[in-house]
Amino acid sequence: MKIAVAKGDGIGPEIMDAVITIFKAADVPLEYDYVDMGKWVFDKGFNNGMTDDAKKTIEALGILFKGPMETPKGKGVKSINVTARKTWNTYANKRVFQTLHGVDTVFSKAGIPIDITIVRENIEDTYGGIEHMLTHDVALSRRFITRPGSMQVIRYAFEMARQKNARRITCGHKANIMKITDGLFLECFYEVAKEYPELKADDVIVDDLCMKLVVQPNNFDVVVLTNLQGDIVSDLCAGLVGGLGFAPSANIGDHICIFEAVHGTAPDIAGKNIANPTALLLSGIAMLRHLGLLEKAGQIENALLYTLEQGVHTGDFGDKSIPSVNTTAFADAVIANLGKKPEQNAKPELADVASSCTVLHLDKNVMLESKETSQEKIVGVDLFIESSELPEVIAKKCQRHAGVKFNIVNVSNRGTQVWPTGSVYTNLVNQYNVRFESIDDHSLTQQDVIGLYVSLSGDFKICSLELLNEWDGKKAYSLAQGQ
Repeated sequence: MKIAVAKGDGIGPEIMDAVITIFKAADVPLEYDYVDMGKWVFDKGFNNGMTDDAKKTIEALGILFKGPMETPKGKGVKSINVTARKTWNTYANKRVFQTLHGVDTVFSKAGIPIDITIVRENIEDTYGGIEHMLTHDVALSRRFITRPGSMQVIRYAFEMARQKNARRITCGHKANIMKITDGLFLECFYEVAKEYPELKADDVIVDDLCMKLVVQPNNFDVVVLTNLQGDIVSDLCAGLVGGLGFAPSANIGDHICIFEAVHGTAPDIAGKNIANPTALLLSGIAMLRHLGLLEKAGQIENALLYTLEQGVHTGDFGDKSIPSVNTTAFADAVIANLGKKPEQNAKPELADVASSCTVLHLDKNVMLESKETSQEKIVGVDLFIESSELPEVIAKKCQRHAGVKFNIVNVSNRGTQVWPTGSVYTNLVNQYNVRFESIDDHSLTQQDVIGLYVSLSGDFKICSLELLNEWDGKKAYSLAQGQ
């Protein structure tokens, strides 16, 4: 079985060499096809951070094992890590956080075991990366949450929770504020939960979740979240078990999967052979399990856990009364301990499962679309305009353009209503949202909206617009604060 390997930047080559050395010593039946990705590839003029040959190899093999990578600063290019995840639709970021004996934390010293799996949506939300300056003072980021994308990652989380015999699966969200976007994600969560009645499914508002994770992390098992919230919560959980140096990461897609260390490239210690390879080794172990190599995965993980229990450590962690070892010596210690089991949390001996990482070769993009079962109707439009005038002046001008099909309903600024009611204590910026709705809830056409746009553009610069849709009479747009 052959996989693609990208060593990464900074300390990446050192820790990747250490992990591959351990794999070879354990007789892991893999072949490695090394591909060109990372900062040095950006520097050669490849704006996506990978060569064409690398892209072809990864798509042919279906598995990428990668070290940490750096994106050049100040060149306007996108993160290579995000680009890889989005390009190959690795929609679920799975990160497992477990107590590691030999890695002291507040919780390990208190005897509180941690075993939390965070599943983060990996394609949408913040990773959309669609941003615009609407005025010289106002920036906009579009946050896409889709039903098909949410269903993909949530269904993966439930299926994974079932396989690991999880006691609980929790949805972290902010649906109390972001009622449309997070509301859709939460709705999908409970829709999928009906198919897994044996799992206890619940939800927690994300800020409350963060507090509870810090206070009683042992109460949680599997947690699934949207992209940005999952990004924050997963790093919070890394802090519970000792930091990113002990946090493996798997990016799961239907056709291509990426296993990587998510810590930095640490250029200050690159080339010194002192970096900690544990996170990348744990990610590699997760990759072996994904490939069905359960026996080798368990053997190597037990050797790692035994090594940590014995107090072997690199300079970034461990008992300071015990001299630290370098990267190579740490890998040698794990190799020497192959076949040994730790006293605590030993992994079971499991037989391999027949598996293949041969990718299904596609000849066209897959369209993700759920069946529309409700009737859609356009009932208005939000027009985002640039102006430094006061709300009353803006409303008066806008009323002249409403015509016979529209009513001006309200004017808001940064999401807070400032007309027809509001407060003089609400600070304003030079970008307003003017909401027009149809008279008597009549259905509108896009041509109606375009006519209003053209008319209003005589008085204002229109920065953006959004249609106000209804499905079977249910409003599919949020209200302003105070509306």
